[in-house]
Parts: sequence; C-alpha cells; structure tokens
Amino acid sequence: MDNDLRSANRRLIELRIEHADLDDAIDHLGTAKPEQEFLLRRLKKKRLLLRDQIALLEAASRPDEPA
Repeated sequence: MDNDLRSANRRLIELRIEHADLDDAIDHLGTAKPEQEFLLRRLKKKRLLLRDQIALLEAASRPDEPA
C-alpha cells in the first residue's frame, strides 16, 4: 500500500513538472511564426491531457468522505 501511494505521488509530481514545462514551451511559442501553429496546438492538447491525468490522480489520492 505504501509503495502504491509513493509511486502515485511520484507520478503526480512528474506530471506536474511535465505540465509546467509545457506551459513554458507554449508561452515561448505564443509569439511564434504561423508555421509553428500546428506544434503549438499539439502542445496545448498534450497539456490538457496532462491536466486531466493530474486531476484523476489527485481525486484518487483523496480519502473518501463519510456519508
């Protein structure tokens, strides 16, 4: 159980770092040339997927609330 929790926390940290890196890349490409628009869209989609994965891991790590 502890190993699962640690690996989930580690994965969450890795996803947050990757998300922050994509934020930086997207900010940098925000002023890019029109021919880089496709790359910018791909990065934004990847960032959204990461955000969804982060939200799922955060929800799974929260304890259940009593009814």
